[in-house]
Amino acid sequence: MENDLITASRETLLALVGEQQKTIAQLEAIVAQSQATISELQKRIAVLEQRLTTRGGPGMPGNKPTDLKTLPRKGKHKKRPHGFSRSRMTPTEYVDHAVDTCPECGTHLCGGWVQRTREVLEIPVQPVRVIEHQFIARECPLCRKQWMPKKDVLEGVVVGQQRVGINLMSLIATLREEGRLPFEKIQWYLETLHQLHLSVGELVDVVHRTAARAKQAVEQIRDRIRASPVVHADETGWRQDGKNGYVWTFSTPTERCFLRRGRQKEVVDEVLDESFSGVLVSDFYAGYHHYPGLHQRCWAHLLRDAHALRDVYPDDAGLGNWSDAVYTLYQEAKAFAAPDERVREHKRLELEERLLKVCRPFVDDPLAVQAKLCRRIRRFIRELLVFVQYPEVPSENNAAERSP
Repeated sequence: MENDLITASRETLLALVGEQQKTIAQLEAIVAQSQATISELQKRIAVLEQRLTTRGGPGMPGNKPTDLKTLPRKGKHKKRPHGFSRSRMTPTEYVDHAVDTCPECGTHLCGGWVQRTREVLEIPVQPVRVIEHQFIARECPLCRKQWMPKKDVLEGVVVGQQRVGINLMSLIATLREEGRLPFEKIQWYLETLHQLHLSVGELVDVVHRTAARAKQAVEQIRDRIRASPVVHADETGWRQDGKNGYVWTFSTPTERCFLRRGRQKEVVDEVLDESFSGVLVSDFYAGYHHYPGLHQRCWAHLLRDAHALRDVYPDDAGLGNWSDAVYTLYQEAKAFAAPDERVREHKRLELEERLLKVCRPFVDDPLAVQAKLCRRIRRFIRELLVFVQYPEVPSENNAAERSP
């Protein structure tokens, strides 16, 4: 290389010097940009360290302010209405309390009036009722045939050949499924309060029988959900029997379907099979990404994340302007109404383009704290404003998150 430079012509050396100058200029620009980025990040780190030190600044999520008096009040304090005491229930029995003799002179007292009352709630602790159903055989005096009641006389009293009645069966299933009690605790409860001992195996059998009886009703609920034009879906962590898992909910205004599964996407296909042709409303979890039909993503999640960013970076003017612009577009979409579907579709496309325009400057900006949310909006832009074109579709997923 050194020999090449010694023997090179003047023109070659000038060209080489020109290329090196360009390379040096590019490297200087990169260094300047890196220094600016480092300086900006150092400033943000200093702000965050200051908030962590003070512990109580309203900008940090989860920290409570040290002085509540410094926070602005959201509005005037609402006066509590008069007569807000607990309402009384209808009495099922009465117990009278009266003085029989005068404490002063010993004279017998009678009659009187109700001076005051006090409500006491109590539940009776009663032993189990062991009911023996006897089937009486009778003989006809004319034809001499013997007759006995049919077994269906116990319909609505007991299921199958088991000895556990329907009320007790319902109690066991409720304690297990709603109360999430282990079978040993249910066994203790029945024995302590009702003097009834059932084996764990019998308790398990009762729960399995209940599930079998409800299977047809569950399938009918699923069929009605699949026939609905809009279905809300959500999932949440649920630990049971020492094992982690998730409970999924698929809901409509009149139906609720719950499943305990893993968090894989196949759960969506299990409930919303090929017969479902409506709109799925969900959050941004990846398990819903593969759904091929119309899909409305939850704006409550998106706006909540934007609000959390503003709490962390209250002095970022660019973030504030972006967040206000996104919220303004959302409010415009919520307020829009038109009877013609073609007009609604045109408005949806217009709002999608405007929303993308608001987000484009920040998608690839390494200094923009809203870049991640902007990339989310760009990715799901066709699933954010479906509610504009179809008014029956809500813009958020509260129906699923509030499923009882």
